[in-house]
Order: sequence, then C-alpha cells, then structure tokens
Amino acid sequence: MAPRRLLLVGEGNFSFAAALSETLEDSTSVTATCLQRPADLAGDPVAQENLQRLRERGTEVRFGVDCTQLADAFELHHREFDRIYFNFPHCGRKAGVAKNRELLAKFFQSCKDVLAPEGEVYVALCRGQGGTPADKPTREWHNSWQVVAMAALGGFILSDVHPFSCEAVPGYKCTGYRSQDKSFHVEGALNHIFTQSLPFEDSQPRIFRTKMGGRWFSFPEPEALVGKLNRGFLEAPSCHPVRTINEKLIAELGKVFPLKRLKCPFPLLPQGSTSALTSWNCDILSAAFWISLREDDSNSESLTDGTTQDMEDFLALFSELSLLKDPGNDSKEEAHEESYGRTTVCLRPSLLVHVQAVIQAPDFVPGSLHILSGPVFRKCRILPFTMPAFHETLFVIGFNKNLKDGCLQSLLEHLKGFLDSLLTHTLLEGSQPSSSVEFVFQPNGKEYIINVKRPNFGPDCAKALIIGSVVTSATGIKHKDQCFMFVSMNLDLLAMLVWGISDWRMLWTFDHRFLKNFVSGSIEPFKSYSLYPPCYVHDISFWLDEKKGFDELEFHTVARAVSRDTVISIQFLSRFQHPKTQQVSLCYRLTYQTCDKALPQQQVSSMQSQLRKEIQQRLHVIPR
Repeated sequence: MAPRRLLLVGEGNFSFAAALSETLEDSTSVTATCLQRPADLAGDPVAQENLQRLRERGTEVRFGVDCTQLADAFELHHREFDRIYFNFPHCGRKAGVAKNRELLAKFFQSCKDVLAPEGEVYVALCRGQGGTPADKPTREWHNSWQVVAMAALGGFILSDVHPFSCEAVPGYKCTGYRSQDKSFHVEGALNHIFTQSLPFEDSQPRIFRTKMGGRWFSFPEPEALVGKLNRGFLEAPSCHPVRTINEKLIAELGKVFPLKRLKCPFPLLPQGSTSALTSWNCDILSAAFWISLREDDSNSESLTDGTTQDMEDFLALFSELSLLKDPGNDSKEEAHEESYGRTTVCLRPSLLVHVQAVIQAPDFVPGSLHILSGPVFRKCRILPFTMPAFHETLFVIGFNKNLKDGCLQSLLEHLKGFLDSLLTHTLLEGSQPSSSVEFVFQPNGKEYIINVKRPNFGPDCAKALIIGSVVTSATGIKHKDQCFMFVSMNLDLLAMLVWGISDWRMLWTFDHRFLKNFVSGSIEPFKSYSLYPPCYVHDISFWLDEKKGFDELEFHTVARAVSRDTVISIQFLSRFQHPKTQQVSLCYRLTYQTCDKALPQQQVSSMQSQLRKEIQQRLHVIPR
C-alpha cells in the first residue's frame, strides 16, 4: 500500500518538497518543514517560488521545526507519518563527524515519536558518509557518520539502501553545504531506508508449567534458550522454512519407501535415561541443558502476569517420560514409580535418543520409513553455523540383513539427488552450482556424515557444513535378524543453505517480516530486512581458580545467555601465567552483532559488564 502521510524535515529551499509533491497522488499528504523561520527565507527567491508551488497544491508547510524534537512540533492526533525524509543532514559550518553523528542519533530518537508502526525513515547521505559497505569507496568506521549505529539508538534498522537520484525528483536542488547556498556533492550519494525493529527488551526467562500425575510442576526456560521453546515451527499451518524443507524431504523419500509419520515425543528426558542411547551417540548428553522441576501448587488460572505458560501440550506427562525407561527393566510398575520421583530432566539434545523406543514399539513395520520431527537443544560454542536450538528430522528403517547393501544404496542415491536438486533452486540464472553434497564414511564403520560444500556465505563459512548423518547399524537392539538405518537431518541448516539465510538466529526471530519472504510452493533467495548491522568488539580477561577448573563450553553458554544471542564470535587471544604466583589468566575477544534488532553500543557495554559479574559467580573466575 502506498504511503499516505509524508513528513519532510530539514528542507532548505523546499525544492525537494515542491518536486516530490507533484509526483504524488492526491490521496497522499505532505508536510514539509524546516528549522528556519519565514523571515530567514524572505530573501531567497528559489525558496519563495517553491513555497508558492506548495501552497497552490495545498501542501502543509511548517517553519521552526527541530528534527530532533519532532514530538514537540506535532499534536498526538497529527502524528503517525508513514514516511519521514531527511536529505543530506548536516549541523552546518565545519561540523565534524561527531557532531553529525549526534544529530543523526537525536533525529532517529525523535522519529520514533511520530512514525507509524510500519513506517519508514529515508536518510540521504553523501558518498562515504554512512559508513556501510554500500558506500563506494567505504570510509573507515571511525571517520564515518555510523548511520546504522546512530539509528539503533532510536530502535531503527537499515532495511534497504539505493543510489540517491536527483532525476527522480525533477527540480530538486539540495542546498545548505556548510550553511551556504551551495549544493552538496550528490554523486555517489545513497538513500538509506530505515524501519523500526522489535524492541530489545530485558526479558526474563519464561516459566513453564506442566501437569504430571495430577500435580503441577514448573521450571524456567534456560537463559541461553530464551524465546526458543514451544515455537511450533513444524506444526500445521506454519509456513516457516524449516517446515517447508521437512515436508519436501519427507515427500521425496516417500517416493521410494512406505512412510509412517510418528508423533514426536516431547523434548524432556528424565535423568538417567542414558540407557536409551547407544555407543555411537551417548556423548550427546554431555552438552544437554539440564533442568530442575519444582512442584508448583499455584492455581494456573490465577496467573495473569503473562510470564507463565501451561505446557501440557509441549512438555511430557510422566507416562510419556517413562517411554525412555531402560528396555531391560521388566517391571513396568517399578519404572513408572521411579519416574514419578524424578525432579531433574534435560531438554532433548537429539532425536537419536528415541531410536530404541521407535524400533521396539509394537507397531514398528520393517521396510517402512518411520519419521520423527521436532526441536532439539544442546550447548555449543559460539560459531557461525552452530546453534543451541534447531529442528531435526529422524528417519528410521529396519530391513532384513540380506537387503542391507541394496536398501542403503537406494536411500543414499535418492537423498543425494534430492539435496543436490534442492540446493540449486536459489542459483541466479547463468551461475554455476556452488553446492555439492557428499556422504563421508566415518572410521567407526557404521556412519556417514552428510557434508555440503557451500562457499556462498563468505569467509566465516566452513569449507563443508555437516547437515546430517546416516547410521547403518546400532548396538543393543533386540532384533537379531534385522539391520537398521537412521537418517538424521538438521532442518535449520538445510533451510539456511536453500534460501541463502546467512544467520541461523534469523530463523528464530519474532519479527513478522521474516515469514513474508516465503511464498508457498516457491523458493526465492532470502532478502534480509536488516542490512549491515554494526559490530561491537570487547575483550575480557580473568584469573582462573586452579581448584575449580575452567569449562570453556560453559563460558560460551553464559556469554550466549547474558548477551541474548548477540555475541556472534568468541576468539581466544592469550594465556598468561604470573611468574610469581603461577596463577593463570585467559583473555578472549567477544564480537556483538544482531541480525534482526537494533543494538546500540550502550546496551552492548551493559551486557559486557553483566558478563563479568556472571562468569565470576558461575564459573568461579576473577575478572581482571
């Protein structure tokens, strides 16, 4: 829908307002403003001519409007502008970059008071001023106006950028260069289009409640997983890309094998459920998120603060938790009573924990692909393509040992063909395929790793990304006459590759603009609505406690939690040992950046300060 109300600020001779107003439909209203008073423009014939043109068209003109105090210029009923234009802002005279940054920062903070919820802010800057990679040539960051960082102070993100064209508004002549009646150099100038991001709230972990055996229990979501529980991306009628990929994958394999879709067990596992794991996957629990359940006697209907969610549909009843009891335990009653006494559970780190439960189910059908799809959660280091939460699909098939080679070959061929085809959908016309899928046989003799070579994501992308695995057998399963195959696929990583989504965090955004990129039945390259978010780098060093030791994985997890997933890189810098006390100190470099929200420097500094406190308390180190 075309914008209905436009606000122009910082008009010099009103030539932009006059030219723009003549290109618009009658249904669009324009309010043109400038900082000067009418008397200041009385001797400017160009300005007077443009003002006359505006009056003839009925355009509203206001004088003495400070673009850093827009709320003061408009009554409540006269706000809600769909677009705000600020062409070539400048403090005047020989103001340096610091003064002009301050002008931009105050302008953006002022815009949020008068902009409609889905409105846009257009800021035209001369070549190089913005400090983004779109500028050619690009200035050093410290010598630019840092427009994206300044916009973040008002809660805005850069959503588009394109060349500024004077030809698009015939008659426009920008003035005000160094407070003179002289034009800015507009060659190479860029128009930066900003939109409001979701607020970066200091949200606390939500409290989830579940009913178990007639009693209510509650637990807070792990801080490193805030906003990632109970999202329902794989459920109908979701149009999330991970569901689209999952449905395509299932449909393709359904052309070769009979399918049996299973309801995925809930992602809570009781403590001691390691008997459900086999020798080739038992280590995954070492990275699990462990949770202590607390009995909650409060009435769920009386909770009105919005922080507590009843999770009967998401979490597990005890009868479901006991699905993972030791298969060797013949006393069902004993296992059931034991599970009732559990208070410690973990979030499922992989669907592979359900393998034995699937195979030993009474309705397991050899020769059919049994399918489980659901979210999994695991602690991991902060790296570009590792994620603490993602969606996994597990295919389980059993067959006679004599058919092993033929069945395995058929599955691998169809899976490779489908993945190769899928990963070429978003290639531009005339370009060569840049992705190749390969199955790498592992030394354990039982497993293939599914690798994708994808150089499109830049230098941070590994030479090969692991998107899944194929396991051909497992120990400890009571089917002597059968072999089994388990295919595990990381749907999130596969969706990133297919649509060209370079940041896994974007898959978890609450911003509705993300899903607007995806049209049913079509795969088009993803276009981000948050361009060139600024990076903030902070170093941290601390003394270790020799008696306590140091868990680097937990350090990454704490940093992820405190920063709310805004730390995108942790780089080890140095290790120092004091020559007298022999005490050891470690130094790390943290890089902060968001993919969908405005992140000001002040907030990053606050997070860094909080991180120092948290690691001292949780990791027993002493910040330096």
